[in-house]
Amino acid sequence: MAPTEADEHLEELGRLADTAGASVAAVLIQRLSAPHPRYFIGEGKAQQLKTVAKERDATVVVFDDELSPAQGKNLEDLLETRVMDRTELILDIFATRARTNEAQLQVELAQLEYLLPRLKRMWSHLSRIRGGIGLRGPGETQLETDRRIITRRISDLREKLQIVARRRATQRKGRRGEFQAALVGYTNAGKSSLLRGLSGADLVVEDRLFATLDPATRKVDLPMGTSVLITDTVGFIRKLPHHLVASFRATLEEAAEADLLLHVIDGSHPRWLDQKVVVEEVLAELDLGEVPVALVFNKVDQLTHDEEEALRSEADRRFREAAVFTSTMEREGLQEVIGLLEDQVRKQRPEVRLTIPAADGETLATIYREGEVLSREESGTMIDLRARLPEPTLGRLRQREGVRIGGAA
Repeated sequence: MAPTEADEHLEELGRLADTAGASVAAVLIQRLSAPHPRYFIGEGKAQQLKTVAKERDATVVVFDDELSPAQGKNLEDLLETRVMDRTELILDIFATRARTNEAQLQVELAQLEYLLPRLKRMWSHLSRIRGGIGLRGPGETQLETDRRIITRRISDLREKLQIVARRRATQRKGRRGEFQAALVGYTNAGKSSLLRGLSGADLVVEDRLFATLDPATRKVDLPMGTSVLITDTVGFIRKLPHHLVASFRATLEEAAEADLLLHVIDGSHPRWLDQKVVVEEVLAELDLGEVPVALVFNKVDQLTHDEEEALRSEADRRFREAAVFTSTMEREGLQEVIGLLEDQVRKQRPEVRLTIPAADGETLATIYREGEVLSREESGTMIDLRARLPEPTLGRLRQREGVRIGGAA
């Protein structure tokens, strides 16, 4: 790993610590060809870490990589202070950020699955420490239980999340016929700000990692006279714990059902390309690789004119996906995104003219439920409609007796 890349990883770890409520007292780096089996870092470096931790009165030591249960225990025995890895830190942040019952279930499941192989170390911890970073949320009560009870709780949580998944599937059926987009992207790329700017909804926006955790769906009215539903999803991050990816699968199924994924990228970040790759890897892990994607380069207001032009040229050269550039600081900065959404609606919801028998209430109800009626005229026993309808709906309507479908005038 190049020095600049290592510095960026540690800077991000520092931001995670800040989000969890800690302040960074010192930073240590060691280059290793392979992790040390006992302490992850070398023994000499571990002794240096012990000295620095005591000098700075550190109450917790955080590693950027995942530690094995044995490495964590050995380090705590040596350092005589709390030791966490990146995974545990992220789980702790999620525990404090979860607001809805669903998110709390997902975080608890991820915490307990992480905790299970580490019970021995965590038990010894609990005898010395109460509360604090890494010991919040559902873990605080579960640490005093035995493996059998935790295993039973994990099974119970999985069953509850299956119920949530079925409920979400039912909700998605109710939205059938409406154009749906999902915002995905690296944490702090500005997804919530973008959704707030498009919809005018009052959403939490903070310049912190994982500022929002619970998904939010908002209706966005477009100038063309139609509307779309846009869902904000949890932000991704480098080395996102696999426990969390699995736990949040039900929530991210919203993205799987979307007509379009808006991949929001912080265009002002020096390593935006690396962040883009991280997001694509998680999407592939969630089997979302087949959903159409458009790139939304956000925060272009933080770039000079020349930097923005260079970014546009690079995106045009590198990527096949449609790409737009935006700033959520003012409404005018959203015009490219709005134009993109209108183009996608026209592409996936073609405008057609339909003539149906006035007595065919079932067909009429289908058109209103699954499409957007733009105009309606009644002529005796027939009804003429101008509507936007998804292709699957049009395919079914073409099979119905007495229904005539033509292109828009």
